[in-house]
Amino acid sequence: MRKILTLILTALAGVAVANTQVATDINNTAESVAPAFTNPYKDAGNIPITFPHQPPLVPHSIRGLQVTKNTNQCLGCHSPEVAQTTGATRIPESHFMDRDGKRTEGASPRRYFCLQCHVQQTDVNPIIQNKFDTIRQTQGK
Repeated sequence: MRKILTLILTALAGVAVANTQVATDINNTAESVAPAFTNPYKDAGNIPITFPHQPPLVPHSIRGLQVTKNTNQCLGCHSPEVAQTTGATRIPESHFMDRDGKRTEGASPRRYFCLQCHVQQTDVNPIIQNKFDTIRQTQGK
């Protein structure tokens, strides 16, 4: 009796899995929704950091900038060769080192995707309120 019940339950589970519809079009999934660009700062100048070792914040709009495996438009202004002429902050030497501390030809692959660490600032109401104090507030500066 136990074997028959197990067999029936297994068959029902198989039918349930077979009837489950899987999204085949990536463009119709929730993850394909483009992030909203609400009220980005046009040019805020250098934005002070709020905690130690924080990556610098992007003080300008990044709308339309492409950072993919084939192209990184941030390097158009921030690479060492052109940073002086554009007035943009130069990419630091640490971004040209591999994990063993050896200099690489171009930007290190682990530092190539700038927007993983450097984020654009925008003026929005936070989804979750918090009481975060910046390091300057904590130290009284």
